[in-house]
Amino acid sequence: MDDSQFTISLKRIENFLFQIDFDAFGNVLTDEPEPLGGGEGPNPSAMLAAAVANCLSASLLFALRKHKEDPGELSATVTGNVERVDRFRRVTGFAVQIRLGVPQASLPGLGKAVDVFENFCTVTQSVRHGIPVTVEIVDSAGVSVHSSMTVQE
Repeated sequence: MDDSQFTISLKRIENFLFQIDFDAFGNVLTDEPEPLGGGEGPNPSAMLAAAVANCLSASLLFALRKHKEDPGELSATVTGNVERVDRFRRVTGFAVQIRLGVPQASLPGLGKAVDVFENFCTVTQSVRHGIPVTVEIVDSAGVSVHSSMTVQE
C-alpha cells in the first residue's frame, strides 16, 4: 500500500456537524461547540491535538520496540491553546505529556528511543512548522524522563 498519499471524505450533516468517512475504518462526527454547533463531536482543533498526541505516542512505542523495550500501558494527554491572533482565532500551541506504564529503570533503551522518536512523528513535525509543540515523557512513578520544546524556524 502506498502511504505517501491519502484521501478522506467528509460531508455536512447539519449546521456545523460533519461526518468524516475514514473508508474502511468507519465514520467520525465532528462539530463545533455551542453556540456555533451542537457539540456532538470533537471539533477540528481537538482532532488535530489528538493526531499530534497519537503520532508522538506511536513514534515513541516504535522507537522503544526497536530496542526490544515494552513501555507497558502507554497513555497521553494533550492540551491545546486557542487564542485570538490579529482578528482570527488560531491554535497557538500544544503540550503533550506521554505516560509510560513502567518505571524508567526497567527500560535500558529509553534514552536512545527518546533521542529519536520525535523526528519520526510525521504529524508533529508537520504541525511544528506553524504551531509550537512541547513534549514531556513521565514514567509510571511520575518522574519526568524527557522534555522538549519546539524550536521555531
